[in-house]
Amino acid sequence: MAEIAIETRDLSLWYGTFQALFDVNIQVKQGMITSLIGPSGCGKSTLLRTVNRMNERLGYVRTAGEVDVMGENIFAEEVELARLRREVGMVFQRPNPLPLSIRDNVLFSHRIHRAADEKISRADEDALLEDALRQVLLWDHVKDRLNSRATQLSLEEQQKLCIARLLPVKPSVLLMDEPTSALDPKATEALEALIWGLRGTYTILIVTHNMAQARRASEECAFMLLGKMMEMSATEHLFLSPKLSETADYIEGRYG
Repeated sequence: MAEIAIETRDLSLWYGTFQALFDVNIQVKQGMITSLIGPSGCGKSTLLRTVNRMNERLGYVRTAGEVDVMGENIFAEEVELARLRREVGMVFQRPNPLPLSIRDNVLFSHRIHRAADEKISRADEDALLEDALRQVLLWDHVKDRLNSRATQLSLEEQQKLCIARLLPVKPSVLLMDEPTSALDPKATEALEALIWGLRGTYTILIVTHNMAQARRASEECAFMLLGKMMEMSATEHLFLSPKLSETADYIEGRYG
């Protein structure tokens, strides 16, 4: 049995008076790729952003229930947000490279999260930089232009760079909110191959509206509808033999 990296228990969330999540229970296995599918507005991105408490940046959000990441309750008083967000990295729909060099983008998180008295040499930074870029299959493409602005990269390269930016702080979990929605089919295929290559080293929870992508690029799949977790199983089983008629209707394109 795989260990559980993310677990929610009776998780509910409100934006002001509007309830977006209703008693959501999910277990995401460590080292695996899990996709979240469902119609727009069903709570997928809200659930994703709750796992690293990003929703709390909005002053009118209220939550109930529990969320554990790597066995620790993320809402416990002793949990530091900075530490949680080192543990749980986030990749957004559109790549968001900083207006800095490729090198400074990759090292940005490591520099702001390391202790004030921690010393690191240029050689150590170079090693972190190369390792992160190699993991996302960018090193050979950018090693001769590390001081160029990251915004000059293609969209595919920018998205890979945004993933690379998370890796030097050694996260356990990567959250991806439709990471290929701004990419063309060829770039989408390349990013899916990258995500598959990161499997095992990281636990990956990915939101997608693309049913073919969910089938190709995840091992387990969870279907959400109207803020509720409807069902979850191995991806192949969910697509071939869903338990609920609502799931079958969605994946067969009858709504959503």
